[in-house]
Amino acid sequence: MVQIIVVIAILLLLVKPAGTYLYHVFSNEPNKTDRIFGGVERGIFKLSGLHKREGMSWKTYALSFLSTNIVLVAFGYIVLRLQAGLPLNPNGITGMEQTLTFNTVISFITNTNLQHYSGETGLSYFSQMAVITMLMFTSAASGFSVAVAFVRGITGRASLGNFFEDFVKAHTRVFLPLALLITLVLVGLQVPQTLKPSIQLTTLEGQVQQIATGPVASLESIKHLGTNGGGFFGANSAHPFENPSPLTNVIEILSMWTLPAALPYMYGLFAKNKRQGWGIFAAMMTLFVLLLSLNYYAESSGNPAINSMGIDASQGSMEGKEVRFGIPQSSLFTTVTTAATTGSVNNMHDTQTPLGSITPLALMMLNNVFGGKGVGLVNMLMYAILAVFLCGLMVGRTPEFLGRKIEAREMKLIAVAILIHPLIILVPTAASFLTDLGQGAISNSGYHGLTQVLYEYVSAAANNGSGFEGLADNNTFWNMMTGVVMLLGRYVSIIALLAVAGSLLRKQPVPETIGTFRTDNGLFTGILIATVLIIGALTFLPVVVLGPIAEHLTLR
Repeated sequence: MVQIIVVIAILLLLVKPAGTYLYHVFSNEPNKTDRIFGGVERGIFKLSGLHKREGMSWKTYALSFLSTNIVLVAFGYIVLRLQAGLPLNPNGITGMEQTLTFNTVISFITNTNLQHYSGETGLSYFSQMAVITMLMFTSAASGFSVAVAFVRGITGRASLGNFFEDFVKAHTRVFLPLALLITLVLVGLQVPQTLKPSIQLTTLEGQVQQIATGPVASLESIKHLGTNGGGFFGANSAHPFENPSPLTNVIEILSMWTLPAALPYMYGLFAKNKRQGWGIFAAMMTLFVLLLSLNYYAESSGNPAINSMGIDASQGSMEGKEVRFGIPQSSLFTTVTTAATTGSVNNMHDTQTPLGSITPLALMMLNNVFGGKGVGLVNMLMYAILAVFLCGLMVGRTPEFLGRKIEAREMKLIAVAILIHPLIILVPTAASFLTDLGQGAISNSGYHGLTQVLYEYVSAAANNGSGFEGLADNNTFWNMMTGVVMLLGRYVSIIALLAVAGSLLRKQPVPETIGTFRTDNGLFTGILIATVLIIGALTFLPVVVLGPIAEHLTLR
């Protein structure tokens, strides 16, 4: 418990300074960071022809975001297909199969990082750096830019901003300097960073063994800072080269958690009402602690089936967990990686107890508990607008949020963003059980098999990328199905919510009166939490009952 509390306490200390720094980066107001990064950025803007960088409409912003992503996808696809003939391939890795290539580039551009391949055997060093690491930076910067544009829109700034300016600033002032710092720290803590080929060792039995290595530390840093999650190795952060000690485990947890947790405070500064930001943060943290407690309790209690056999399970369920982390840091990592939609794993989620597996599932289903780079804040603000609308209906008043009326257009767009999430999870899950191609990948029968399939689509739709890993998913069916789900899960909601921001930005502010429903107090935070839980339960509780809950009752 102390391990968990200390990490959460460190995070709480980092939220305010990190959120303040992010505000200075994206407020477009003169500040001290201009002296450090301004010269480099002006050079980039001059080279790319971005001289004026005027504010964009929501349509132009969305189009700029999409066109940039399309170019990056095309580049990544070509490199992965041709990697056998490209440099920095000392281990002779062949080109990637076409459907797997499609799945991989879509996975990394959408900040999902769902891996149907094993990095040490499927990618060359050049591909790891020029495609995987590059997309980790650019997808995170894209998500950050959209989140900042949404915040500008709902807080009444002059415009949503300029996507390309936000995109460059996210790189130069946030991700590149932080990634460099974390890389150096990880190298100092024995995480490899080399371009040498795999190490060949002869075992005591006289057999030759290949030990994969490579530029691991640089990928690990942005993997967590950008809430990406794709590992250099197939075992991800359970691999001792990626995550060798409890200290690196804590560093990786804080790396993927700090920036998403700081965004609500940044939002409060944009809104000129810090209580607004702390209210959103409190809602996120409440949901986080509740689900962390469930996972820790379930894993500490052990497997009911093993307990009933009289076997000593006093240390809890250690199946699929690394001894160097134990249950506390495994539970915390599991909760953070799904709350922040990172997808990195330091233990096998497939081997968690049925009740314990509800935590990562629920966090991805809710899709707004901290979230990835900007996703969590935007989704939580979406639910805040919905909560205001529902409260307005109940008391017979026109709902208002941050001084702007919430009307039919905004609610239709929010309905699209809310409904697309369960649609692209539940429909593909059902379809997979109706085909031999889908059922053939399931390694467990019964309730656990259902959870395997459900988890795969929940992870893809939430742009998380973690997996139960008991699913044989590297085939044409699963590569294409999850690829489409990742595309819809990323872009439909982003475009809809940018449209909401653009709509609110055009409205004239409404003066605050004594009858205005306040959104910066404890009451509203409670209403927001209830709204999230009720909508989540209405959409996903039946399938959770058919999966992990039914499995738990069967084990008992």
